Amino acid sequence: MQLHPRHFGRNLRENLVSKLMKDVEGTCSGRHGFVVAITGIENVGKGLIRDGTGFVTFPVKYQCVVFRPFKGEILEAAVTMMGFFAETGPVQIFVSNHLIPDDMEFQSGDMPNYTTSDGSVKIQKDSEVRLKIIGTRVDATEIFCIGTIKDDFLGVINDPTTA
Repeated sequence: MQLHPRHFGRNLRENLVSKLMKDVEGTCSGRHGFVVAITGIENVGKGLIRDGTGFVTFPVKYQCVVFRPFKGEILEAAVTMMGFFAETGPVQIFVSNHLIPDDMEFQSGDMPNYTTSDGSVKIQKDSEVRLKIIGTRVDATEIFCIGTIKDDFLGVINDPTTA
């Protein structure tokens, strides 16, 4: 952590912890996943002055809660766009037409949706679905997932039109 000299003094540790939480919570590391919350500070090392800036770099070892989806995981997500994309926490999951049950057809119009032939099940924006992760791609700052609702016990769990 880099800290400006104006934050030095009695509250140095509190200022470091505060800056750590502000800078790290809510970010994504491709290696570890999304940092949801920092739960504890294990160690704050001795600072090293950065030449020419006056900033001091402190090594900080901390514990945190992370969210990193993996292949085969079952998640509940909210549909955000048709085609369709769903979100669970900070992760966006794409479900291709080929990964939607064969008895569901895309209906265009004012409120695009996927509907079963008998009209009993409808997937549209803000529907909640249970899906299975079948693939992930990890970048330095993001995680992308592909999901399916074609397996048993997957699909719509909450339809906003019936609520």
